[in-house]
Amino acid sequence: MWGWWRLGKWTVLIMFLHIIAILIFTKGFLLTRTELPHSSHVSDLSQSPCLSFSSSSSSSWTKPGVDRLIIIVLDALRFDFVAPSSFFEQKQPWMDKLSVLQRMALEKPSSAKIFKAIADPPTTSLQRLKGLTTGALPTFIDVGNSFGAPAIVEDNFINQLIQNGKRVVMMGDDTWTQLFPNHFNKSYPFPSFNVKDLDTVDNGCIEHLLPSLHQQDWDVLIAHFLGVDHAGHIYGVDSAPMIEKLEQYNTVLEQVIEALQKQSGPGELHENSLLIVMGDHGQTLNGDHGGGSAEEVETSIFAMSFKDLPSVPSEFDSSSCAVDLANRNICINSIQQLDFAVTVSSLLGVPFPFGSIGRVNPELYALAVGTWNLEDNKTRNDEDQRKLEKWMQNYVNVLCINSWQVKRYIDVYSALSVIGFSSEDLFHISELYAKAEENWSYTRNLLLCRNESCNSSLPELKRQTVAYFNFLSYVAELARSKWTEFNLKMMGAGIGIMLLSLYCHFLAIKRLNKSNGVSLPSSRDSTISFGLMLASFVVVLRACSLLSNSFILGEGKVANFLLATTGIITLRYSFMKKKMLLDAAIFLLLTFILRIAIEVGLSKQAATSQFLNVSSSWMLGISISQPLWTYMVEIAPIFALIILGYFLYTAISSCCCWGIPKYVIMGTILSYVLIALYWATESNILDLAPMLKGIGKNFFPMAIYAIGFAQLSLLAFVPLLSKEEASNYGGSLFVKMISILSACSSTVIILQGKQGALVALVSVVAGYCIMRLQGIEQHRDKGATGTSILDPLPVVQWSLLALCLFFATGHWCAFDGLRYGAAFIG
Repeated sequence: MWGWWRLGKWTVLIMFLHIIAILIFTKGFLLTRTELPHSSHVSDLSQSPCLSFSSSSSSSWTKPGVDRLIIIVLDALRFDFVAPSSFFEQKQPWMDKLSVLQRMALEKPSSAKIFKAIADPPTTSLQRLKGLTTGALPTFIDVGNSFGAPAIVEDNFINQLIQNGKRVVMMGDDTWTQLFPNHFNKSYPFPSFNVKDLDTVDNGCIEHLLPSLHQQDWDVLIAHFLGVDHAGHIYGVDSAPMIEKLEQYNTVLEQVIEALQKQSGPGELHENSLLIVMGDHGQTLNGDHGGGSAEEVETSIFAMSFKDLPSVPSEFDSSSCAVDLANRNICINSIQQLDFAVTVSSLLGVPFPFGSIGRVNPELYALAVGTWNLEDNKTRNDEDQRKLEKWMQNYVNVLCINSWQVKRYIDVYSALSVIGFSSEDLFHISELYAKAEENWSYTRNLLLCRNESCNSSLPELKRQTVAYFNFLSYVAELARSKWTEFNLKMMGAGIGIMLLSLYCHFLAIKRLNKSNGVSLPSSRDSTISFGLMLASFVVVLRACSLLSNSFILGEGKVANFLLATTGIITLRYSFMKKKMLLDAAIFLLLTFILRIAIEVGLSKQAATSQFLNVSSSWMLGISISQPLWTYMVEIAPIFALIILGYFLYTAISSCCCWGIPKYVIMGTILSYVLIALYWATESNILDLAPMLKGIGKNFFPMAIYAIGFAQLSLLAFVPLLSKEEASNYGGSLFVKMISILSACSSTVIILQGKQGALVALVSVVAGYCIMRLQGIEQHRDKGATGTSILDPLPVVQWSLLALCLFFATGHWCAFDGLRYGAAFIG
């Protein structure tokens, strides 16, 4: 009892230090942005120096530019899905499939434009929707909400629409209804999490979208398609399902544009409507997203007005042009996704979201409000001059409201947030805003001037616009830097406490080993000293490699290389001692097999890979064209389960310690049988569906989960109620280890897919080899009879083996390394 209490004190101390270290480190590493509960209201504008728009029926922050807005979100829309292939060095099969958007941009360059939209990471769908509607910058810690989206508490574009009497209809991805509950007049949500389903959400959108275009019961319509995103996750970009989805979208968009054009005449339903087709983020060639690579952050926005409008002034034009395959000139503009919320708010005349730090984009704004080109001063007539001045006056006032709203948010945020901006940053922000407001009184008089005798205001309006641009750009860049800049002091303090906990851990292990007749190696033994130095060198080498920014995708390969290095040294030592040569050779062979598995698991990053197919396992993809592989893929995992069951049975049979472990092992063997039956039901070779008729698809996984829970409960609670003899420490530890691993193995195997049994078998055999080879190094200390010398090298090998097994299952340490298929098993 006293020994247990002493061990318990060490455990509590180590756990306490670990928790404190993790909390402090994550406080500096996982940055958060304080979400303010404030909302913008129409009456707030009276506090600003800007002009408000008011009509006989209502008042608003800006003069509405459109009456109806149609937003079609194509999830994971890469930029090269929309832009012509002539903008890229090499034409790819997925390019030029959305030809209707390119055709509209060519035929109506002043009223239909293609934008390259730059998103801010993280590029997961929930965070992008949050950023698009709030105009703020979600942080990476928000990624944790991707699988259970909480309602957005910050002020947002959707909330402003509802507050100001706009009617909103939504269809498609059900994430919208989770983020904005009770916000839609009509909603047609469809489940979005099943990445294997390419059609349910899209078909639901198509069913309701086209009829809704002929109805008058909405002001804003949102349709969110998911097929391209799911096709990318499952098959990759360069795949037949992806091409089919893009062609389907092209047909749908043709029908949408045709329906809108037919009703865009004077006095008709869509006379003053704006169509926006956009992506929330991009995707890599293997169909993943979440990080900040160019492929993931670059998406596209296509905007089309159904009015005949002149083009944007040249000083606001960010377009780049190229000649398409038909030798026609087509231009692409650019926009930050951060600017989307405030721009569409200005077009609809609703207050800007309180926390938005975006800028009203002049090119998107001009699509609905219109402007006149200044490129040729000599040929411009007086009428064009007046129209241009009128547009510039309107746009400058919108920027004034935009800048005042951003300044208000920065002031409130800094006052209320614990992690606000520094005094130096706030001073510079105030200085830029004051500079922008210096000449506002004069500009305001120009805006209020209704006399033809007023002097030309264009130069002054341009200077005012540039001043507001400078202010808004600085705030956006400052926010990006502050909300992605790590707190190195807190991170350092966390690492320091973690090192202290590791030292306490070392002392606890030393005392425990001493009480059980095990000692750490001494420098008196040259062999053990070499093993200690080698183990320390490998650990330091791995620790240093973690500092490399390119280590994320190479970690599995590096771990396998280090494991193979220790295996070669062990083989050399085994050859010198002429003992256990077979074990050392098998261990090296397994490291080679793991290296191949790691390469295959990472192969989904290749442009044309289909290894993931429609399963959490990468194994199914290798049987596409070879019948022999088909049989091997079906039989090998079941054969591996049989071997694992045999190993478990022989391990427990050879030990005198029965009781609870006996029932745990029996439960595991039963789970292996259920796993084999589950895989057989999904087999393309064995047609067991008629035999198992009446048994649901989820029966086997749910039964396996229940057995695993029961096993862990037995292992956790029964020992607390019984006394345990400490005479056979080694045997008892072995039985406990086998019991715990076997209880967890069945759940892990079924979630990993068909390669799970093979990986588990490799882990068992490799672990057995490590324990066997440890016997070469272990010996009795001559000065202390009965005391075993513990070699640290096998501990390092266990650690590296665990890493290799993780990466061999197809995982890697990045957002796009998640295997979503496991979520649909049971």
